[in-house]
Amino acid sequence: MNMDTARLRELSDDELKREVKKLKNQGTIDAVIVGFLIGVVIYSVVKGTFGWLMLIPIYFVYKLIKKPQFKKKEVEAIMKERGLS
Repeated sequence: MNMDTARLRELSDDELKREVKKLKNQGTIDAVIVGFLIGVVIYSVVKGTFGWLMLIPIYFVYKLIKKPQFKKKEVEAIMKERGLS
């Protein structure tokens, strides 16, 4: 058990619910950013400006998609243990 998991286990039920809400909001924000960056890539391809600068948004999309989901899984497991939904 790492430090973050121990901190999550010490949270009250209300604080844990707020943490779940924050994680859901972060997922929405990530989806909007990924959509914007994919739009930039598509615009770049349509305009014929395929180059090294187009790799930057592709890299950021990759990093956002591959972001570790450990905290989300840990929070969901703790919620399930406590019988919260």
